Amino acid sequence: MRGAMAMSILLLLVVLSSFSTASASTKARQVYVVYLGEHAGDKGEEEILAGHHGLLLSVKGSEEEARASLLYSYKHSLNGFAALLSEEEATELSARTEVVSTFPSQGMWSPHTTRSWEFLGLEEGVRFPDSSGRLPPGAKAGGEDVIVGVLDSGIWPESRSFVDEGLGPVPARWKGVCQGGDSFSPSSCNRKIIGARYYVKAYEARYGAVNTTNAYRSPRDHDGHGTHTASTVAGRTVPGVAALGGFAPGTASGGAPLARVAVYKVCWPIPGPNPNIENTCFEADMLAAIDDAVGDGVDVMSVSIGSTGKPLAFADDGIAVGALHAAMRGVVFVCSGGNSGPKPATVSNLAPWMLTVAASSIDRAFISPIKLGNGMVIMGQTVTPYQLPGNKAYPLVYAANAVVPGTPANVSNQCLPKSLAPEKVRGKIVVCLRGTGLRVEKGLEVKQAGGAAIILGNPPAFGGEVPVDAHVLPGTAVSTVDINAILGYINSSSNPTAVLDPSRTVVDVKPSPVMAQFSSRGPNVNEPNILKPDVTAPGLNILAAWSEASSPTKLGGDNRVVKYNIMSGTSMSCPHVSATAVLLKSAHPDWSSAAIRSAIMTTATTSNAEGGPMMDADGTVAGPMDYGSGHIRPVHALDPGLVYDASYQDYLLFACASGGAQLDHSLPCPATPPPPYQLNHPSLAIHGLNGSVTVERAVTNVGGQGNVRYTVAVVEPMGVSVKVSPRNLSFTRTGEKKSFRIKIEPKGRGSWRVNGQFVAGSYTWSDGVHVVRSPIAVLVA
Repeated sequence: MRGAMAMSILLLLVVLSSFSTASASTKARQVYVVYLGEHAGDKGEEEILAGHHGLLLSVKGSEEEARASLLYSYKHSLNGFAALLSEEEATELSARTEVVSTFPSQGMWSPHTTRSWEFLGLEEGVRFPDSSGRLPPGAKAGGEDVIVGVLDSGIWPESRSFVDEGLGPVPARWKGVCQGGDSFSPSSCNRKIIGARYYVKAYEARYGAVNTTNAYRSPRDHDGHGTHTASTVAGRTVPGVAALGGFAPGTASGGAPLARVAVYKVCWPIPGPNPNIENTCFEADMLAAIDDAVGDGVDVMSVSIGSTGKPLAFADDGIAVGALHAAMRGVVFVCSGGNSGPKPATVSNLAPWMLTVAASSIDRAFISPIKLGNGMVIMGQTVTPYQLPGNKAYPLVYAANAVVPGTPANVSNQCLPKSLAPEKVRGKIVVCLRGTGLRVEKGLEVKQAGGAAIILGNPPAFGGEVPVDAHVLPGTAVSTVDINAILGYINSSSNPTAVLDPSRTVVDVKPSPVMAQFSSRGPNVNEPNILKPDVTAPGLNILAAWSEASSPTKLGGDNRVVKYNIMSGTSMSCPHVSATAVLLKSAHPDWSSAAIRSAIMTTATTSNAEGGPMMDADGTVAGPMDYGSGHIRPVHALDPGLVYDASYQDYLLFACASGGAQLDHSLPCPATPPPPYQLNHPSLAIHGLNGSVTVERAVTNVGGQGNVRYTVAVVEPMGVSVKVSPRNLSFTRTGEKKSFRIKIEPKGRGSWRVNGQFVAGSYTWSDGVHVVRSPIAVLVA
């Protein structure tokens, strides 16, 4: 019996050990992307899929296990796949000669959360677009035959911004589908929304099945972000639009109102106490979307998504890899630069083959007067529809003086959840500061603690930038200067009070544009010899369409339903540039994606609408690390005169020089690749200048036939000598290419070298009609 019992115990231990090992193995598996570079030869989809299965079979125990582990097979543009792998299996695959890179599909990507188009036109002396939706000559009816793919959180198809009235048939070259799912069917698409897909396999591999109480398992947008960005890039012209009961009244329109929209939903809510607030997007899902979009036939991709973690090497960056192969096939890839400013070296989406967008203001404000008890009147801004009753003065209290015991001193003025003492704020206007936590959550905390209203002030880092919010109670927001005045009044009065007057919309605010402080800044931490961001565009307080499944704040308990909402972020500036790319693609269908990026960059301006230099919201003069080449000018971009072109092979050589990344087996890295700054790029950055450097560039004439002569003008960075030769370029035909050299060297070591920062200048080619400007940023060693 003892022998039998011992055998039973042994068997039990074996079973438990096997179960434990299996569980550990299952837990160790995660989604990896296996990137194989460009497709070799003319292979069909079945042959490509069989090759991916074969690679998986080499590390899996059986054919069945290999097939079950495969999530996506990338077949249209890039060659690769996404699969559930252990770390050991991923390492084994990465060692194979046909594999370029293997990297985990991380959920560290997230969205970078209409007067703006009129402002872009007014800045150039034209209305853009006009009330009929017509656009400047050369844009071919607002891009009617151009297809823009939007990677985001989906779309609300019933919005008036996506009606198809007056549009012609879907372009015959379109190969996409309208994928059904929760509350979305093929009939949800039309001649405006011509395609819709969703990608959830990597997300569900990490978090389990989508919770359909706060997300649609379909292309339908529950969040609002995707609807907002899609309507900004290509929404129809809709008269009589206003947000939240009357703010920003007028006509809403996307920049390319007749372009076709293809939706690729890749972002999903992060499970937690308030899943509506934060979305995540996995690389494997995004790569599948990019691959399908290229195969479907999109011309421009608008991606208001970026990394929330440390920037990845180009070969391990899913968006960079997907964008490279999209650009190779002529797709213009536009990305948001991120909302982590004004701290330097925070910009994301860093590859030169994508257009990275910063955010700036427009000339509109939502003025909300604050009348202090001492007679001072301060102008706040808000789109909060609620008013304090009685048009009377209410007591003022500073949050730091009204917190519950135990609140950390460094955040006592932040109005964080459960930080306010109800007995100290009840019935009062509570003064809080921006910083930690969401702005709208601060208003919710004031309301839940019994406060009557909120005044939200900027800390010094945010200066005069005032993003507006639809708070859940009366309230307004003020600049750094104004919050200091309010706090000074509170500290000097034994009974501080204030009256909050109703808000109104005003336009022609000066100066404008101003760089948003939240906009992520350069330099480029992956490759400082490439300037990022590339350009800036309107991204502060932008009105666009919204999901009717999401409240304007997205907070739990906010049950308001709106058709249009006002948002801020580089997520909002990105589609402005995407729309400009649509217009250029329509006007110049034979241009490469690099040429279109060049046209947008070299025609950008560094001046505000009044002719002065663009400023940061803290009152300092902005520069290339803030806005790249400058603020976009869509009309000028249609006729840039000269463009800087670059090929797929040029980008592969660049990657070889930048960290030694071989991105494709078709071009092995040479022993000594040209330095990264030798890429034929529309901007120029030199990091660690030590002695003389000579940079070569080439421009292509796209300004028309006939003899034309360009002359260069140089603005030297402080302490740096810049010599361009030759100083004149002559062209006799369209498409003619000419090369030139730029010699850069330090003039000496002096006080201009401030804290090892980049110094800025420019060189500009002009024929008297076209102005082709390239910024220069130099860091001397």
